[in-house]
Amino acid sequence: MKQELSYRDSVHKTGRIWMFSALALLLAVPAAICVYYSAWPPVGGVLKGLLSVAPIFWTVGVIEVFTYVPMLGTGGSYLGFVTGNLANLKVPCALNSMDRAGVQPGTEEGEVISTLAIATSSIVTTLIIALGVLLLSQIAPVLESPVLQPAFENILPALFGALGVVFISKDWKIAIAPLLFMITLFLLVPSLGSAVGILVPVGALIAIGVARVLYKKNLL
Repeated sequence: MKQELSYRDSVHKTGRIWMFSALALLLAVPAAICVYYSAWPPVGGVLKGLLSVAPIFWTVGVIEVFTYVPMLGTGGSYLGFVTGNLANLKVPCALNSMDRAGVQPGTEEGEVISTLAIATSSIVTTLIIALGVLLLSQIAPVLESPVLQPAFENILPALFGALGVVFISKDWKIAIAPLLFMITLFLLVPSLGSAVGILVPVGALIAIGVARVLYKKNLL
């Protein structure tokens, strides 16, 4: 009799299939263009380009896996990493949904809520993008309006600011160290505002370290 896979085993199996399928599709588009036009980039140029950007993306990718997987759970992680835009959209959606549902990350309930939140976010994002493409000529003047530019430049701070109020209020002792570190860092080096992919995991690691120290001293 065939043994049924557990929930997490089945998610891992399906997740690996979708991850490799997405990778194949991403590589298939440029490969198809190269085949169709018989125009292949020189190997030296490709390697030179990869050496300048790949180490940064590899580092961020590894850090994001260790940072976000415990938050999102098995299903949410696979779905989030396949659809992308974790820091700006998927992680805030998942954390806010788990908070509203009253469940904790890392639990079975939290994993279900996280997966549903990320799936809903992906569907809504796809629909909005499709609608935006269809109505681009009509909404372009509105989106390019100088009045709205400050709003677009502060979308990410607004997202994490709203989440920050919720989670800082839960345990402010843990939040003080990463908050002071980030404020000091951005005041000293304002140009680091574009390095969100690296700094969000760094802040998470600082919070984890502070939480461990406070826990050992029975302050939590």
